[in-house]
Amino acid sequence: MLPSNSQSPRTDEWRDAVRQKQFLDVISRDEADERFREHLDLTRMSEVDVSLGKALGRILAVDIISPIDVPAFDRSNVDGFAIQSADVAGAQEEAPKTLSVNNEVLSPGTAPAETVECGTATPIATGGMVPRGADAIVMIEHTEPVDGDDSTPKTQLRVFRSTSPGHAITVAGTDIARGETILRAGDVLTSREIGVLAALGLTTVSVRKLPRVAVISTGNEIVPPGEELPLGSVYDSNASILTAALTELGCESVPLGTVRDDVDQLRSIVQGALSSELNCDAVILSGGTSKGAGDLSYVVVSELANPGIVAHGVALKPGKPICLAVTGGKPIVVLPGFPTSAIFTFNEFVAPVLRELAGLPPKTRQTIEASLPVRVNSDRGRTEYLLVSLVRGQSGLTAWPMGKGSGSVTTFSLADGFIKVDQHTEILDEGRTVPVQLLGGSLEPADLVVIGSHCVGLDLLLSKLRQQGITSKVLHVGSQGGATAARRGECDIAGVHLMDPDSGEYNRHLLTENLSLVTGYGRRQGIVFRPGDARFESAASAEEAVQAALADPDCSMINRNARSGTRILIDGLLGESRPPGYTSQTKSHNAVATAVSQNRADWGVAIDTVAREYSLGFVPLKDEQYDFLIPENRQERSAVRAFCELLANPQIQNELTEIGFRTPSS
Repeated sequence: MLPSNSQSPRTDEWRDAVRQKQFLDVISRDEADERFREHLDLTRMSEVDVSLGKALGRILAVDIISPIDVPAFDRSNVDGFAIQSADVAGAQEEAPKTLSVNNEVLSPGTAPAETVECGTATPIATGGMVPRGADAIVMIEHTEPVDGDDSTPKTQLRVFRSTSPGHAITVAGTDIARGETILRAGDVLTSREIGVLAALGLTTVSVRKLPRVAVISTGNEIVPPGEELPLGSVYDSNASILTAALTELGCESVPLGTVRDDVDQLRSIVQGALSSELNCDAVILSGGTSKGAGDLSYVVVSELANPGIVAHGVALKPGKPICLAVTGGKPIVVLPGFPTSAIFTFNEFVAPVLRELAGLPPKTRQTIEASLPVRVNSDRGRTEYLLVSLVRGQSGLTAWPMGKGSGSVTTFSLADGFIKVDQHTEILDEGRTVPVQLLGGSLEPADLVVIGSHCVGLDLLLSKLRQQGITSKVLHVGSQGGATAARRGECDIAGVHLMDPDSGEYNRHLLTENLSLVTGYGRRQGIVFRPGDARFESAASAEEAVQAALADPDCSMINRNARSGTRILIDGLLGESRPPGYTSQTKSHNAVATAVSQNRADWGVAIDTVAREYSLGFVPLKDEQYDFLIPENRQERSAVRAFCELLANPQIQNELTEIGFRTPSS
């Protein structure tokens, strides 16, 4: 902190001192950053619960794991009738099928009381809960009511169109499954994420506290926007840019205004920013870090201790005059006054630190190849970051240098990216292909694309990657869909668990010359049922449980989608038998568990981790292997390598074991 008893030096003394001041130690960018971070306290900000109404733009502090299924029940997508699809097979205008209409009407919010038996239909509105026994909805437009007579007192329904199992039904958990990781710590909450939180029934969310960052502009020539601009003065654009950048980083800016060349006033303001009253977590000053007669920021910051200034002068272009200091673990930074230098050095040194404090992952820049349309000269001995504008020509992208200089206000805002010129390089020839690091944009592609079968173990792995700054896009389409996507090169990784019916081996039969297989972990499939169901409680094996189910004509199952690994197991278990509910298909283990727990079915096949999540009974059926297919041309991608390294990490394997999976180390 600033010494409370420090006295202002006489004007002529400090001016003479500053006039003679040279950069004490011009060092490399990496050394400056290392010195800076060595003394910082980068413990993430603490958590705080806020209402959804105040969560916009905040940064999640924890993973959001769904406590419910969305939808929470099988839901009708249309107004019509809940039926058994087999009852209307072959129905057409000339030869309709006739069904008896049940007494209840299922409007949204009404729980079904009757079972849809063979030959019957229950009226249901859009959003209504699908009753037990029904496996499809026929639209009201394709039906016609017929009054009953003495022999058939119930109203009859003519159906003029056949339908397939699952038609017009949104299965429970199709959108969100209970236990599924929906949002991850470090995600920024937009209106879309807040809508998801509301759909889960949440009213508050745990977010990171906002780091408070003081922003101070210095210099007699700096004038706040809106005031009259005297000749020789400039409007303070740096404060506005920095304030907006801090908001983007998830920080709370504390604007402390413009300070003229008055060392006492500046010292007082810096002291106030670090006081318990304002309690700022960082202080950013703009201007006054060079060696000119009016550069007071350096003088004030040089009075800091514990440890004080750690770097003053960095071998960069732009940004050589930057001054990095730390006091009590808090960053105190004096940025160059020129806008482009200020913005660039802020993004290089300050933004990464504030992102870490705020709980955001490190930001990675996308790099693309482009050619230089002109020769570029660079100063030897300094790493130069050359801002460029990208233009697409007949032979590809070209990178035009932005030659407006570090004093330009528009250079950074108009640039698409930058070229890093090594300190030992003096010339880049015209036509040379160079890597251009993009400055960003609102739409950043995901680092890792994963398509295939969903698994909560995969959720864990992707959350760990997110903590490393690796984003992912995940599509749950089943094992066969994932294998197809991998063969077509549409994903980086496909999660699969398909058994070869001939060999009994998992997943290796999916390999082609363009795919490799990375060993994942073992899961256990089994029969799930409601606790207390005597038909399954005493079963010594899955085969015995299924035989008990087949012996009871009222015992209904919930099936899995065709071509899924679980469906192959089910069909092998059932043989030629087709028990009630066989045509009712779902696409996830969670949907199976939901149907059983809600008494819409009596049994199904799911993995043991999901059975525990829903407090269901479980009879083991088969241990299976959940592995990952990777296209050969994607194996060397950094995100793919990081995923494979994470999967092989003993600590991660222990975490997978703790939630019920079998790994090589378990």
